[in-house]
Amino acid sequence: MPTQSPSEIAKEAVEAAFRIPDTGVFVSEYNKKIFSATRMPERIKILDTTLRDGEQTPNVALSSEDKLKVAQALDELGVDIIEAGFPINSEGEADAVKRIAGAGLKSEVCALCRATKDDIDAALRCDVDSAHIFLATSKVHLEKKLKITQEEARDKAVNAVQYAKDHGLIAEFSCEDGTRTDLEFLDVVHKAIQEVGVDRIDIPDTVGVMTPPAMAQFVAEIKKSVKVPLAVHCHDDFGMSVANSLAGVLGGAEEIHCTINGLGERAGNAALEEVVMGLQAFYNIQTNINTRKMAFVSRLVSQLTGISVPPNKAIVGENAFSHESGIHVHGVLSECSTYEPMRPEIVGKERTFVVGKHSGVHAVQNKLKEYGLEMTTEQLKEVVARVKKWAESGKKLDDAELLAVAYDVMGQETEPAIKLEEFTVFTGLNFTPTATVVLNIDGEGRRASETGVGPIDASLSAIRSAVSKNIVLKEFRLEAITGGSNALCEVTVKLGDCEDAQLLSLGKSVGSDIVTTSVDAMVEGLNRLWHRKLSASNGKGKKRAY
Repeated sequence: MPTQSPSEIAKEAVEAAFRIPDTGVFVSEYNKKIFSATRMPERIKILDTTLRDGEQTPNVALSSEDKLKVAQALDELGVDIIEAGFPINSEGEADAVKRIAGAGLKSEVCALCRATKDDIDAALRCDVDSAHIFLATSKVHLEKKLKITQEEARDKAVNAVQYAKDHGLIAEFSCEDGTRTDLEFLDVVHKAIQEVGVDRIDIPDTVGVMTPPAMAQFVAEIKKSVKVPLAVHCHDDFGMSVANSLAGVLGGAEEIHCTINGLGERAGNAALEEVVMGLQAFYNIQTNINTRKMAFVSRLVSQLTGISVPPNKAIVGENAFSHESGIHVHGVLSECSTYEPMRPEIVGKERTFVVGKHSGVHAVQNKLKEYGLEMTTEQLKEVVARVKKWAESGKKLDDAELLAVAYDVMGQETEPAIKLEEFTVFTGLNFTPTATVVLNIDGEGRRASETGVGPIDASLSAIRSAVSKNIVLKEFRLEAITGGSNALCEVTVKLGDCEDAQLLSLGKSVGSDIVTTSVDAMVEGLNRLWHRKLSASNGKGKKRAY
């Protein structure tokens, strides 16, 4: 019976440790070779500070209700520790932290505190699980900001941790500006706070001044004298917060501080979505994060904070899994790993193909198939030629305009089966918006009335009710074309059918009145959906779509 040599057994063990079975992540095998000799933790804890450091993003201020919504979403996401806020800052902040602490979340709820009794008392009044206590320790902070000696700083740190522990709190301590603090003094502080029972120690790169190799070595040096779990908290001033966070794990960190979408002061913090996927893809280290919910939480935080996610943002940006180049589209349609490092569904995203100047036949054909349009090779070439000419003039071509081009080339833009004959909407202060429509549907008159959260919602609901409850409004997009109160607006609606997931259509309209423009777009989309459903039902002998 053949036996394996020790080196072969060791090689297999390393490969098994880095094997990621069917995760849909396609990274370089060279990562495995580089990190094969590095001892990695099986799991990393995630402390999310979106509600504290993230809210310190300029011009961001969340209400207590919004902070609770974000905390609940973070809890569902699987965040281990939620830094809910800085209670001493204001009554409103304390109220939000207290509401989050009392919401019955699975996550540990943490409050930020300076190394003072008053701050810790404020955290205690909020009934949080833990206190994240911080005190600046770098020379510039001690001399220019705090105006205290190193000995005084050490004593303040010890007293604060001791007070928190005596009152039943989990204590995590940060030496603010830690990466610019003398290592010998860091060692003094860390040893002193361990003696009074600190639970976790964080290493903040407060102004983002480290490089990944330096960060790994820095954490490794601190690890030599620290027996409690180490965390890292990295800022993005030089664009390296995620890389430095991952490097901190190489040095021995077991917890990473981050924020949704990389929010935070100045250039922001390490982005949770990038950190989590980096841990999984490069190190095969797991977290408790449900990655399929990351895109949803990203959108929620963006909406509530008013900070848009850049289209080219890694993992959750609009363009992260979008393809326009004909070469890329052809490759991805054949095998997604050709031009994608991971499957989009892993992070709650969908792959999209954008039609534009760089598109080829494959992109146009795939996009039109989404709307049930099959074209000959010559027709496709004609559509592609028109698309390129349109794009080269500097105009952006959306799906509705692409469909219009395709219908024109095919000569299939038919007489509308659905016509709007009457439309009325009532709205106002302390009045439930109500809309009534009369439609002529293939010669049959139909009337419907519906209420809604606003005049547009009421109007579109009434139209949907008159045609069919099976119709689903999958997307509604409103854009202002010009400025001023009489601005022209552009409305695009995307419609589907709950009985047939393959049925999709688009309607688009431009006008000066938001409500009537939305109604016109809805009617156009319904006509296209009607003809497509009728065409799909021809084999079943149906004469009407709805």
